[in-house]
Formats: sequence, C-alpha cells, structure tokens
Amino acid sequence: MNAVQLLSARFLRAHRTAWAAVFTAVALTSALLGASALTIGSAALGHAGTERYAAADVVVAGDQSTRHTTEQLGGGTETAHAALTERVRLPERTAAVLRAVPGVRDAIADEVFPVRVERGGGGAPGRTADGRPWAAARLAPHELIAGRAPRGAGEVVVGAGLGTRVGGRMLVRAGDGGVRAYRVTGTATGPAHLWFAAAEARRLAGRPGSVAAIGVLAEPGVSAAEAHSRVRRALDRAGIRDVAAGRPVRAYTGEGRGAAEYLAAAAARRSTVEMFAAVSGTVLMISVLVIGSLVAQALRQRAPELALLRSVGATPRRTRAVVGREVIRVAAVAALLGAVAAIPAQLALRAWLRSRGVLPEGLVLPAPWWLFPATVLTAGLTVGVARLVVPFARPGESGGAARPGNGRRITGLVLLVGGVGAAGGAMVQSGQAAAMAVSTAAVTMVVGCALLGPWIAAGALRVLGGPLRRAGGPAGRLAAAASTANAARFGAAITPLVLMTAFAGVQLSAGATVQRAGDLQAERAFRAGFAATGADAARLGGVPGVAVATDVLRSTVVLAGSDLGTPRLERLPVLGVTPRGLTRTLDPGVTVGSLDALRGRGTVAVGEDRADALGIGPGSAVTLRMGDGAERRLKVAAVYRNALALGDFLFSRAELSRHMSSPLPSRVLISPERGVDPAAVRTHIARLAGVRVDGSPPPERLTSEDHRAGAALSLVAVASIGALTAVTVLTTLALITTGRRGEFALLRRVGAGRGQLRWMLRAEATAVTLTGLTVGAAVALVPLSAFSLTAADTLPYLPAPHLAAIAAATTLTAFTGVLLPGRRDPGSPR
Repeated sequence: MNAVQLLSARFLRAHRTAWAAVFTAVALTSALLGASALTIGSAALGHAGTERYAAADVVVAGDQSTRHTTEQLGGGTETAHAALTERVRLPERTAAVLRAVPGVRDAIADEVFPVRVERGGGGAPGRTADGRPWAAARLAPHELIAGRAPRGAGEVVVGAGLGTRVGGRMLVRAGDGGVRAYRVTGTATGPAHLWFAAAEARRLAGRPGSVAAIGVLAEPGVSAAEAHSRVRRALDRAGIRDVAAGRPVRAYTGEGRGAAEYLAAAAARRSTVEMFAAVSGTVLMISVLVIGSLVAQALRQRAPELALLRSVGATPRRTRAVVGREVIRVAAVAALLGAVAAIPAQLALRAWLRSRGVLPEGLVLPAPWWLFPATVLTAGLTVGVARLVVPFARPGESGGAARPGNGRRITGLVLLVGGVGAAGGAMVQSGQAAAMAVSTAAVTMVVGCALLGPWIAAGALRVLGGPLRRAGGPAGRLAAAASTANAARFGAAITPLVLMTAFAGVQLSAGATVQRAGDLQAERAFRAGFAATGADAARLGGVPGVAVATDVLRSTVVLAGSDLGTPRLERLPVLGVTPRGLTRTLDPGVTVGSLDALRGRGTVAVGEDRADALGIGPGSAVTLRMGDGAERRLKVAAVYRNALALGDFLFSRAELSRHMSSPLPSRVLISPERGVDPAAVRTHIARLAGVRVDGSPPPERLTSEDHRAGAALSLVAVASIGALTAVTVLTTLALITTGRRGEFALLRRVGAGRGQLRWMLRAEATAVTLTGLTVGAAVALVPLSAFSLTAADTLPYLPAPHLAAIAAATTLTAFTGVLLPGRRDPGSPR
C-alpha cells in the first residue's frame, strides 16, 4: 500500500461522519439518475400494444406524425416531428391494391367509429362503444360465441362485454346524430364493440371514399417480413397517399402494428423521453452543486490535518490525490447502492405515472434485461461528478478554507445575469419551451448564489445582525459574532436552502399560476345553466324550454414555426362548438371581429395572445395542421380573451369534426329560455333515453396532454430535487455544527452556559432559515414574474398549502440540521 492509499484509508475511517453525508448524496443522485435512465430507455423502446390487429401480418395505415423542415442559419436543414392525435385515413382503393399483391391471402378494410347505445344492450344505455365492420373481426381474431354474422343494414353483432342476448333489439346513435334500430344477430368474443355489415359500417363511419386502416393476411408459408416487403413495394408503385395531407402511408409489422390502434401512444412516448431527459439534466446540474458543497464541508472538517500534511512537505497534487481517492472509495459504494435502488424506484414511478394518466392505455414500456445495466453507467457518471468537484473544493489550500477570490465573485455575478437573461427568454416563448426557460433561469441563478454565498451571507448579517444582538441577548450576540466571523460557513449553510426554496417555488408556482388564470377565465366564460352527455345539440335543442344547445368537441391542432432557424411544432388543444347563440352558453370574450363569421367554412377564432404573436386579426389567414394531418389555411373570424380556458383556436363544430376520429360531442351545454324553470327543462332532458344531465357542471376548461404530463413531471422533479436538497441541508448544517466542537468548548471555558449555546444555535438556525427563504424566493420570483406576466398576464401565484409546505420543510430541515448535532451539551467532547 503506497502513501496515498494509506492516508486515504486512515482519513476515511477517522471522518466517517463527514463522508456519510457525501455517501448519502451520491447514493440518492445515483438512484434518481438511474430511475430516469431506465424510464427514458423504456420509453424510447416503447410501442403501442397490438390487440385489434394481432392476427394481421401487416397493417397499412396513415402516418400518425407531421413534420416541419427549416433552413439552418449556417446551412443545411433541420426537421421537427409531432405526433397526430386524430386518425389519418387511407383511400378506399388501397384494399384492392393490396389484394392483388402476390402472397396476400386477404386485405381487410377496417373502420373504427364511435356509437352510443341509446336503448338495449343490457345495462349499457348511454354507453359509448366502437363500431366496426364484422369482417375486421378476423384481424384480432374475434369469433362468434352465439348466433350469426350481420348480413344487412339492420343487423349487428355485439361484443360479449355489452351483455346483450341474440335476438334483442338496440337503438344506436352514430356520429351523424341519427338513431337507428338494430337486431342483434350474434355475440362475439372480445371487447364491447358493435360489429356491423360492411356497407353499413362504411355509412355509419361517415367518411366515404376512405378507410381507417387495412389488415393484411399473408398466404401460408409467406413470412411477415416478406409480406411487408411486397406490400411496401405495391404501395409505392400505386402511389398510395393518405387522404388528408397526401403523404405516403405506412406499413407496419410486428410491434409496430399497435401504432394503428392506440394513437395517443406515440405522443406520450415522445413527451416522456423529452421530459425525463430534462429532469435528468436538472438532477445532474444540481448534483454537481450539492456534492461539491458536501465535499467542501467535509474538507473543512479536515483543515488541521491537511495543513499538517502541507507543513511536512505534501504537495498540492499529493493532497488532491489523497482526497480524490477517499471520494472515489465513498462514491463508488454509494453509487452502486443507488443503482440497485433505481430499479424499484423506476417501477414505482412508472406505476404512478400510469395512475396519473401520463402513460396512456395501450402504451407498452418494455424492460429487457440489457436495459438495467444502464444504472451502472449512471452510477459511474455519479462517481465522476463526485471526483470532478474535488479540485474545486481546493483541498490543497488550507483544507478548502481559503478566502474566496474575485474570480468566484465575477463568475457568480455572470451566472446571475445569465439567469435573468434566461428569464427574459421565457417572455418570448410559450408552452414547454417557456417552462424550460424558467427552470433553467432558476437553476442558473441558484448556482450563482452558491458562488456568491459568502457575500450574500455578509449582506444578510448586516441586516439580521442588529435584530439578533438586540432581541437575542447574549445568545443573539454570540450568534451574530460567530456568523459574521465566518461568512463562508454561513454562506455554505444557506445555499442548499436557497436551492430548495427556489426550485420548489418555480416548479410548483409556474403551473399553478397558469392553472389559476385559466380557471378564472373558464368561470368568466361559462354561461350555460347545465350540461348533458349522451346526445348532441341537434337533439337537445328541440326540447321544450331549451333556448340554446351548444355541442363541445375536443381535438388538437399543430402550429408550425421556427426559432432562429430551428423548426418548432406545437400541438395545441382546441374546441369545436356550435356557433349559433354561443355566448349564451360559452362566451370566449371577443375583442375584435364576430363569432357569426365562424359559421362559414374555413374560418377560425384566435386567442388574443396567439393573434398578437402571429401578427394576425379578423380577415387574416393562419395555416394550421389539423389533428389528422390535413394542412388548412383558415380565415380569422374573431379574436378573443379567454384563451387560457378555451385554447388558442376555436372552431365551429362542422369545421373541426371533419378532421376528428370521433366527432361525437364530449358534452352539450344548455341555456334554458328566459322565464322557464331550469329544473323542469333538466327533467325533460333527463327523461330522454341514454342522456345524463349535470345540473352543476364544471366550467369548460382545456388542458393539453403535455400540460398534464408536465404537471405530473413537476411533482416528480420537486420530490426528487427536494429529497436531494433536504439531505444536503441536513448534512451540511450537521457538518458545520459538528465541526464547531472546538469553538463551543472554548465558549464554555470563557463562561458561556449550555442554555446560551443552545439559544445561540437556535438564533443561527433562524438567521439561516430567514436568509435561505428570502434569497430563494427572490431567485424564484425573477423567472416566475417574467413567465407569469407573459403566459397568464398576472403575477406569480402559489397556493397557500404549497407555500406553507415549502416554508415548513425549509424551516424543519434547517433547525434539524443545526440543533440535532448539538442536542447534547454543545461544548462537551464527542
């Protein structure tokens, strides 16, 4: 064993308490990064499940994505992709082209359209189910349990889940609003589908000349790969394009077949990868700050030993080697422990994301055995971070206690200015880009505050020193004197508190501010007396006492743009409404133009902020990509205020429904006639078959899938970073308090009592907490103000329970870290 190994081993045993803090932080960082890496890898390998087309060798469907390519400033091109949430349809002739392919036994055209059971179907009245042609049952396959297949327009086979017997009759409402009676000729295995004759299914789908997808069954002896190759060549030769955007269609095989079933899976998979990559980057940035702070504190406890080594001839290089070996020995074990803990953490995280709806139905996240060694890679990365911070802790300079220089001050000021600039960047962006700019600004400013810790501490003590001396008595004077004498120590104590307060404040407040502003707009916009589901406005508008009935449909559009040559595709939630009498049920708050023009084809209303950003107004044109990929150039009919609640674009029902897979309204808003008893109107409507009435409906409020996912990921980020910073606060303050044993003993010798020392610690904990909360709030307010004023035209908002939780958590960890190590006589030996 050489001298470096001997010294590092002995120092490691002699300072177990100090290195335990580093061990804990490294283990937690490794677990967080490992869980994120597993989630990213699983999502990257993810795919939609295959159920409806499990028996098909190849599935031909539209490309459920859209692209936008721009020229780069330095030359070349870049392309952005966005998933489409509505079904991209195929021309009807595609099936005939595929049936002529050698080796294809059959090509079965499928339709998937929503139907609502009005009467019959056992306990199913009011239930929405998928309607499909009976021929497509072969693609699962589903088989008859009883009865026979439907042969005519008035016959139907029902899935076993509906509980209907053969020979019964059903009243079914399709997307066109008509109600028709069908006789049940058979029941089939599988989900609660309604299976119709081929011609009837095409009519009910309401999309003449197109089909939803085509399942290809290969001849015996022809492999799926060979069938796919032949189908692909046939599609290209025939020039088959989708009916919306005119783009080449896709041929799926294997796991890819599920893309034609679960349309939301691709969007969720991509957003999960992007969001967890952002969370991992934030964890990595903060871990550098956290582990560096803990290593520096551990070295401060070693100042006399390191000084002794220097005095007997140890070079700075040898000293750094000793400390570096200690760090690696501690970090390696901790990182491997964190890597093992990452596996159950990722499983728990995935289950939680499913329960919150972030991972939609049908999204399969595989976890092959070779993915789990990724945690070893993240463990190695964590060890590298721990070793990287050693030179910056300056172990060769008086144990890391050297006076901070001008370089540190300048770097800290530059980071603060950079954080303010990033906050300004949030003012010219929107959606997830703005949220990322806010988070980046907060982290950058926290790192700047960490570098400026001694100067911030000195300034805080100038403010708090007087009150401590006046109100705290001898203990207060001792606290003020001790903190002033070592501003670097005080600065190290407040840095993790600043991080905890600022990060939690930004993550929780950004979403809460937009949510609150949107809720207020939704309450202002909502004028309906009540709402109903299970019918449409055409049916309910004829009920006696109903003045206005408004259908509400929900879909998405994609807006293309670019930032300095970088392409951008924003997927935005939108509403489709019945324009007639709209302000009686849902008032968008029109500022310019008129909603009357929304009745014309090819028109759209635009939110005020979006109209300003695009430089458009009534009479202008805006180009949007609809949910099915069709690119539409629409005339602006009006500009409105309540866009946070109703979305940036508002369509007529007729305009939006032609681009939707399921054009049935999500609900119908109803305004009774003046002078009519609303209760009587509700009673009339409730008596209609399959209709449910909500007498106290919530206001209409749009929330994008990305926003919901972002809110869930914010909680994950706050919990992850909060745990890491809480450990840092506790251990940093505990190390500082433990390292002051000699100081406490000296104070006892000169006459300070035990009670005075304990009160001194309480006073110091109070000063640390107040400074951390104040500076953290200031750091959070800068990016939050920029974001809130731009996104919601309001000041930042944080619910009182969240605010109290942040303050309580910060105070509890600070006082625990200071007082727990001194719970015994502060001046007694260990």
